[in-house]
Amino acid sequence: MIESCFGGSFYLHSYHCGDILNLVSMEAIVLKKIITLYHGSENIIEMPTFGKGKRNNDFGLGFYCTESKALAMEWAVSDLHDGYANRYTLDTEYLRILHLSGSEYTILNWIAVLVEHRLFALKNPVARRAKRYLIDNFGINVNAYDIITGYRADDSYFDYAETFLNNGITVEQLAQAMQLGKLGEQIVIKSQYAFSKLHFEGYNEAAKEKYYDQRCSRTKEADRLYWQMLEEESDGLYMQDIVRGGIGNDDARIPRNVCK
Repeated sequence: MIESCFGGSFYLHSYHCGDILNLVSMEAIVLKKIITLYHGSENIIEMPTFGKGKRNNDFGLGFYCTESKALAMEWAVSDLHDGYANRYTLDTEYLRILHLSGSEYTILNWIAVLVEHRLFALKNPVARRAKRYLIDNFGINVNAYDIITGYRADDSYFDYAETFLNNGITVEQLAQAMQLGKLGEQIVIKSQYAFSKLHFEGYNEAAKEKYYDQRCSRTKEADRLYWQMLEEESDGLYMQDIVRGGIGNDDARIPRNVCK
């Protein structure tokens, strides 16, 4: 079976028969171009607005969504208020897609994009040099794409990335930490063209009593696994090693993403 790197709605099933690769019909492939997205919010958002939002989000200005209804329900609530999982369809045909979790990229491409947009606590000169090095050597111009997919830097993922930047964990540990707790990936609508192809389909109500507890449980599990991982010995590359060694994206020691 062959699966695309772009989430569940883009799975393309294939079957080997000797040396022959039998693909599903083109009609089925075309149908997969229409994907369903969810945006968790305390508001019902029927018409997302291009250019609105916070510039210091993970991948800069954009409309942040997920293919997971359950995750959107969790992201919609807080301990104080209920929320909504707004549901949309998106026609991805002709869109330029950057998949930061794809096998052509490494975890350092993701963190380079993150440090360019998010506000990190740079605790020493090493961390400040590290930020500049990551942007210069692993950065990607996200504004050249219509949509972006990649890890969502919630509190736990952000803490892991910040610890790596401050030379506290190795790049191998960082890559492993990104898989902990199934904290989720996000799909970000970036361009005005992509916004024009996004259509509101309805919403689901999310009760804080249920979904805030679920979100906290997911985060706690990720943190538990993270501290368990840190108990194991690691001889990998720290951020300072990467800078001193002039290591680039093609270095075999940098863990590459694996499509699942």
